[in-house]
Amino acid sequence: MTTRTPLAYFHGDDDLTIGRAVVRFAAELAEGGEPLERWDLRGNRNLAAAQLGELQSRVATPVLFGGGTLALVTNAGALTVRVEDREAFLGLIPFVAPGNALVVVEQAPSGAKNPGQAKVADAIRAAGGLVRLFESPREGALANWIDSEARDRGIPLGPGAAKELASRVGGFVRESDAERRDQTRRAAMELDKLALYRPSGPVSAADVAALVAEAVPGSAWALADAVAERDGPRATGLLSALAETMPELVIVVVLHRRIRELIEVLDRLSTAKKPADIGRPMGITSAWRVERLVDQARRWRAAELAAALDGLLEVEAVIKGAPGRGAGDAQHRLAFTLWIADHVGSSGMRRRPGPPAPQPAASSR
Repeated sequence: MTTRTPLAYFHGDDDLTIGRAVVRFAAELAEGGEPLERWDLRGNRNLAAAQLGELQSRVATPVLFGGGTLALVTNAGALTVRVEDREAFLGLIPFVAPGNALVVVEQAPSGAKNPGQAKVADAIRAAGGLVRLFESPREGALANWIDSEARDRGIPLGPGAAKELASRVGGFVRESDAERRDQTRRAAMELDKLALYRPSGPVSAADVAALVAEAVPGSAWALADAVAERDGPRATGLLSALAETMPELVIVVVLHRRIRELIEVLDRLSTAKKPADIGRPMGITSAWRVERLVDQARRWRAAELAAALDGLLEVEAVIKGAPGRGAGDAQHRLAFTLWIADHVGSSGMRRRPGPPAPQPAASSR
């Protein structure tokens, strides 16, 4: 067995790479000997005391014969809610017996840099364990990851193929809140499909475009921007992606907030001398964000924004199951879709002030 400390805290938004890191960590601990038996524990605050007791019995007992146990703990926050549970969890970390291992995995939101369970991570680090962040790569970094993954699998890629695949799995979406948890996993699965399609030659960018459907990660900011810019088709597509990972009432709150922001911006436009005069009362310090809100607000009339706000109240009533409204996921999705059609629309982008567009000449026939 290796002398590596059998403790690790892996966190981040790249599920595939974290999973591979756990497998690699277990293999390094076994070092060619008996493999460790993996035991998974998902924390439950109502069962925390019992779960911690079983965890201690599995990792604190010395291994006499065969391989030991690698305890993989997820949702560790549920094991630290009560003070006595948190102390018990932190107390067992230094006493993981030789031959066993403890790995805590935190599925963190995209963009989070620090461990969500800082005390657990600090205890593992203090005991000599490994604490590591795994961020889902994006843009050029994701294209490089795809290139490396393809080489490791012996899948030749032609010029531009990796970048095209990265784009199609959402790697070039720049919204900070985009959900990227499955991007590398999806890219790896698409490589398998492309290898079957081109078994004897390099996969081209055209092959990727033909076989891989575009997938945009769910992003609340992207949806709010699409609505504010009155891009109905994009808003509808983003809503479908976002509804898979975000509660519907939270989506209503996000849209409600953006419409209210546009109302405030539109109201201040006539008197503001500079962007800061608009953003300061709203608590917005980013000049870039204020300028974007101004551009978006100019696409609306005050009455349209008021109607959109009232429409969101109706969507909320449908989701909450108010009397007289239909029930079920299909009805909820229909309410959102109708709201977008009624208040956003594919042609909501109004013309700037200026001369009217030229009209086609009447036919003489």
